[in-house]
Amino acid sequence: MAVPDHLVLAARDLDQGATWLEDRLGVPLADGGRHTRMGTCNRLLGLGEGLYLELIAIDPQAPPPGRARWFGLDRPEDLPADRPRLLTWVARSDDIGREAAASTEDLGEILSMERGDYRWRITAPPDGHLPGGGLVPTLIQWDVPLHPASRLPDAGCRLMKLEGFHPQPARIRGVLSALGLASRLDVHPGTDDAPQLVAYVRTPGGLVELD
Repeated sequence: MAVPDHLVLAARDLDQGATWLEDRLGVPLADGGRHTRMGTCNRLLGLGEGLYLELIAIDPQAPPPGRARWFGLDRPEDLPADRPRLLTWVARSDDIGREAAASTEDLGEILSMERGDYRWRITAPPDGHLPGGGLVPTLIQWDVPLHPASRLPDAGCRLMKLEGFHPQPARIRGVLSALGLASRLDVHPGTDDAPQLVAYVRTPGGLVELD
């Protein structure tokens, strides 16, 4: 069965987003790198064994990727101007083809990716949209012996809870059940048409809410 792998927050500008997030969490982010195929760049924060947080943004130095970027990043107007936004979460699988086929929501293509010495496969809709408005996880399968979280320093942060709000909560719960992830995300009825994902992270300075 799939298990949570990482949270995805996005910012219009990586440096500005990192400054805001580091101030919010009270800990520094680690350097990430560039995703040449998607024209994006990131920074990372470990959240304990096998789990981490990714802050991602369009790489201003990269040429257009020739396809829609992942996580809906081609629509920066959907991101707050002053802070990052929690877009979605990623679940790790040992058989991404099987898990993607089991999903009751179309998760998109399975793409082979690399960054530095990391190699992985990941689901990505051709138009870049977020399945389930971000509440349905992206699937990933790492093709390297060491998980990225194992290389990140322990800053004392841990994910305590993940919850979502959606106008069709039963639909989202159905997808999560098909993926074996029903217990990993508490889904509640949304008050409007905009789905929302919320993460509660324990930091050295206390509990922090990210949305």
